[in-house]
Amino acid sequence: MTKKKIAILTQPLHDNYGGLLQAYALSTVLKKYGDVTIANRWGGHNNALLRLASKIKQQLVGSKQKLSFQQKEVVSQHTLAFREKYIPNLSEKLSTQSQMENFAKQGFNTYVVGSDQCWRPRYSPCIENYFLDFVPENKSITRISYAASFGTSDWEFNEKQTEKCKKLIQKFKAVSVREDSGINLCDKYLNKKAVHLVDPTMLLDIKDYNAITKAEEQASSKGDLKVYILDKTDEKQKTIDLVASQKGLTAFEVMPKKRIGQDEIDKIENFVYPSPAAWLQGYQDAKFVIADSFHGTVFSILYNIPFIAIGNKSRGMARFESLLKMFNLQNRLLTDFTQEKAQEILDKEIDWERVNKVLENERVKALEFLNSNLK
Repeated sequence: MTKKKIAILTQPLHDNYGGLLQAYALSTVLKKYGDVTIANRWGGHNNALLRLASKIKQQLVGSKQKLSFQQKEVVSQHTLAFREKYIPNLSEKLSTQSQMENFAKQGFNTYVVGSDQCWRPRYSPCIENYFLDFVPENKSITRISYAASFGTSDWEFNEKQTEKCKKLIQKFKAVSVREDSGINLCDKYLNKKAVHLVDPTMLLDIKDYNAITKAEEQASSKGDLKVYILDKTDEKQKTIDLVASQKGLTAFEVMPKKRIGQDEIDKIENFVYPSPAAWLQGYQDAKFVIADSFHGTVFSILYNIPFIAIGNKSRGMARFESLLKMFNLQNRLLTDFTQEKAQEILDKEIDWERVNKVLENERVKALEFLNSNLK
C-alpha cells in the first residue's frame, strides 16, 4: 500500500465534545494509511458582502454575548489543551478561499471530507469548500467522503450551491454518508451514489477512549446518571427527574455551569468547558444516560449504557433516527415528553450482545470502504 499524504476537511473544532472526538477518531484511523493533516477551516463566507452581513448580525446580538480573545482562551482552556495533545495534526487557521487554495499546495494526494454536519450549509457557509472546490485538477488526487452528514433529511442547499456541488462531487472516487437519508439526498440532488457508514467515533474501541482518561488521570464523576443536554427545557428536566427517581441515581453533567448565548455573562470561570477527558469519564461512571445530542447517544451505545435519546429537532432529527435504526434502538427515542412514554423506555431492556454484533459488522464495512478507496 502506497503511503498517502492525507488532508481531512471537517467542521471547525470548537468546544463541542462530539466534534473533537470524531476528528480525533477519524485522524487516528487514517494514520494507518499515511500522514494526516486536518484543515483548520473556520466559518466565514468567501463572499465579502456575506462576510459583512454576518459581522453586522453578530453585532446586533448584543455586546453582552461577545467575548474578548482572552475570555475565549479561558472558556476553551481544557478543550484547547485536549486538541493540542490529541489532535496535533491541525493546520494553521484557514478562513478564506485563498488560504484554502494555498493549503492545497502542500502536496496532498488524498482528501477525506467528514464527518459531522460538514455538508449542511447553515454550519458550513462555504459549502463548496466541503466538496473540495479549492483542490487543483489532478487525476492522481483521491477524493472521498467518510460519513459526511447533511444533518437533516431535507435539502437545504440553494440552486447555485446545488449545481456547483453536483459538479464537484463527480470528482470523488467514493462517497459515504453518516445517515441513511444522505444516500437519497446524494442520489436525488447530486446525482452521486453513496453508502451509509458509522460515525468515526464508532471505529475506535472503548479501550481507546479509556486510555485517554487514564493518561489524564481523570477523577471519577460526581454521579451515575450522565446528562448531556445541549438545549435545556422543562420537559427534558422532567425526564431527568423521572429517571433519577425511578432508578435511584444521581444526575450529573460535564458541561459549563453557564452557557454562552443562554446566560448573562458574569464570572468567565462559570463558562469554562470541562476537559473532553472528563466527558469521556462520565460514560465510564454512568449507569444511565440522557442526551439530546447525537454523539451523546453514540457513546451510550459504545459503552453499552442504557439511555434515553431526546430528539433534538432544531439540530436535526435524521441523525438520531438513522443511528437508532441501524442498531434497532428506535424505541429509545423520546420526541415529546409524557411520563408514560419515558416510563415505557425505562422498562425496556437493551440486547447489548445484538447491538455489539451490529457494531462489529459496521466497523468491518467501514474499514473495507477505506481499504478499497485509500490503497
